Order: sequence, then C-alpha cells, then structure tokens
Amino acid sequence: MPMQTTMDEVATRAIDMRAVIENNNIAKTLDKEKLTTISHQVKKGFEFDLESRREWDQAAKEYTKLALQVKEEKTYPWSGASNVKYPLLSTAAMQFNARAYPSLVPSGGRVVKAMVIGKDPDGEKQKKADRISTYMSYQLMEEMDSWEEDMDKLLIMLPIVGTLFKKTYFDSVQKKNVSKLVLAQNLVVNYWATSLEEAERISEIIHISPRNLKSKQLSDIYRDVDLGAPPVYEDGEFDKVGDIGDDTRPFHLIEQHCFLDLDDDGYAEPYVVTFERLSGEVLRITARFTADDVVLNDKGALAQITPTHYYTKYGFIPNADGSFYDIGFGVLLGPLNESVNTLINQLIDSGHLKIGRASCRE
Repeated sequence: MPMQTTMDEVATRAIDMRAVIENNNIAKTLDKEKLTTISHQVKKGFEFDLESRREWDQAAKEYTKLALQVKEEKTYPWSGASNVKYPLLSTAAMQFNARAYPSLVPSGGRVVKAMVIGKDPDGEKQKKADRISTYMSYQLMEEMDSWEEDMDKLLIMLPIVGTLFKKTYFDSVQKKNVSKLVLAQNLVVNYWATSLEEAERISEIIHISPRNLKSKQLSDIYRDVDLGAPPVYEDGEFDKVGDIGDDTRPFHLIEQHCFLDLDDDGYAEPYVVTFERLSGEVLRITARFTADDVVLNDKGALAQITPTHYYTKYGFIPNADGSFYDIGFGVLLGPLNESVNTLINQLIDSGHLKIGRASCRE
C-alpha cells in the first residue's frame, strides 16, 4: 500500500516548491551529469518537433517568397526570359490587413472591451468594466512599446503563412508587461499537437548577439559558460566551422517550455529551459509555475501542477489534415498565383519572339 503523506512532508514539499519557484536559474544548482541528461532530452525533443513540421515549414517559405515577389534566375525557355511576378497573394494579404486592423485596433484606442456578466441593476459592474477596459487599453497602446506595430505586422503576415504567435510575459528587468510577435518559423511545436496548452514542448528560436549573451551572463541570468564562436546558419542549417563572417552574427538559443522531473519523484514539473542550439549547452532553467498552480489531493500529496503559458496562437484557416499549424492564402492562392505568373510571362516571351523573327525577315 502507498505510504500516507504526513503534514511535515507536505510542508517540506511546499518549501521545496517555493525555493524552486524563486530560483532565478535552477541550472546553477545542478551537477554536470544532470545538465548533460537534460541537454540531450531538450535538444532531442526540439529536433523531433522541428522535423515533424518540415513540409509545412518549406511550404510557408515558398509562399512568403511568392508574396514578396522574389525573382529567381530563369533559364527557360531561354536565358533572360520574362520574369514577371504578379502580386495576387500580396494584394490579398493587404486587403485582409486593411479590413481586420481597424476592427481589432480602433482609431479611438479602445482595444479592450470588458464584458459584464450577470445582472447589473445599478450599473456598477458596467462602470468597473469601463475602467478595466480603459486601463488595459492604455497598457497595450502606451506601455507596450511595440504592441500596435506587431499587431499590424501580424495582420499582414497571418493570411500568407496561416499561423503566427504573440508572446506575453512580465519583464522583471523592465518591470512591466511585454508582448512581442513571434514568427511561426521561430516557434517550434510538434506538428500533431492539439493545442499550445496540450503540447509537451514549445520551443522558441531566439537570435542573440555575443554582446547581449555576455551581458545576460554577467547579469547572472545565464550560466557563464564558453560557447565559442557563433555558428553560421544558412536556411535553417548550421555550419560547424563558425569562424567566418561577421563577428556580431548571433547565437541561436532555444527557449523550450517543457516538463522535467528534476526531483526524481516520478512527476515531471513545468520548466523553461534555455540552451544553445548547436552544442546543447544549458544556460538557464526556471520554473514555469507559481505557488498557486500547485494542486494537492485530499491526502495532501501533489496531484498536478498547472503550467504558466506565455504564447498565444493566431490562426487563419484550420489545416484540413487536423494538424497544429494552420494554413493561409498561400495554400489557397499560391497555385493560382503561379499560373498567372506563367501565363503573363508566356505572353511576353511569345510577343518578344514574334518581334524578333519579324526583324530577322526584314
């Protein structure tokens, strides 16, 4: 029979949990063997999730190039043939942005609208809702420096790739709430995850310069370990040489929101692990829960820990295969845009060829 949990054990457990929550970097308290085990676990999980969504990622890159009207060298039907890119996908994205932005960000700045639930005979609930709406709108529009700009970017990029994210958290350095846009290619979730809340891992790719990395190490935020020279990344792949190019090229860190069993009690708690992508060197581990998130059962033993979520998903059209990453106009209009480009270029090339032959006859 399982042993009953005593009140002393419950109190000890509460003290341990509070110490973990208040620890700015748990990685500094772990031995090398434990850090190596964690490194292998988080890096393997990141690579597995990245591979699961590879096809979607490649398609999103192609749609982005199409929307940006990137001109690649053409050798067919001859070198220097017509290479017109019709902005069908770009126009659709701009039209969506033009309609969605005023709806979500009104000109009066009243972004938040609190809703009154239940009866309100004297109107006090409505007055309170109005005050909350005004203050939260002020937080978004004034205190969060890039919120409005990021929302504008989101609404023009979302219809192209189909999925984007916002990261919202309290910045302990700036002492204020922060909200920033995170591109889908920089937030890796398993392709078949049902939601952010149910995902076992959420990995954000963070680009950080050597100077800023050293600043965080000196500020005691990251472990002070030598990572060498930053590797050179091309199209998502890295060059292990890492000694060419600009000296200010960034390191690629992975901030993984995952679950680890650090106390070996058989239950994995929610943590945030930051590690360097190439080496897997763990730089920081922090708790992803508060004391209020710890739930005990009737016997006073740990039942579950509810993780804190930092990311909000913005989806355009749910994917027909039921996967986590949604689709955008790229899937719907991409093939049509390619067809229009081909037809326009064929007409131009045909006219050019006809004029050339007529000149030869003369």
